Order: sequence, then structure tokens, then C-alpha cells
Amino acid sequence: MKAFIMIDIRTGEIPEVVRQLQQVEAVTEAYITFGPYDAVAVVSANDISHLGRIMSTIIQPIPGVLDTLTCIAVDE
Repeated sequence: MKAFIMIDIRTGEIPEVVRQLQQVEAVTEAYITFGPYDAVAVVSANDISHLGRIMSTIIQPIPGVLDTLTCIAVDE
């Protein structure tokens, strides 16, 4: 399954957070964005439980990540 993760990041830490996201095995793409969120990451997971573990143990604990919004893709 594929999910798009919109990420709110602490001011001044955006480039470093995106660099760290790009090192995560499950993250297939990560970009700095303009708009209501500072970055977006595309995550590939086996199932919803796997996605939850990626979010709670890898992405959300990255220093500088303030909030996330997960949008699950319906079709790939």
C-alpha cells in the first residue's frame, strides 16, 4: 500500500527533516513543499499495521516533526 504523509516541521529544521526522511527505507519520495505543510513523504507499506509502525516508530519521532497527516492511496 502507498500513503502520502503531509508533515508540519519546526521552523529552521525543514531541510534536515527531509534529508532524514529520504534515508528511511519505506519512504520512496520526500519533498519540501509550500502551503499548509512543510514537507510530503510517500511511504510504501505492507499493510495498515505496518504503516502505523513506520509512522509511530520512525517518522513521527524525527526531531523537528511537529505533526503529520496521513492520506492513504486508494489505487497505485
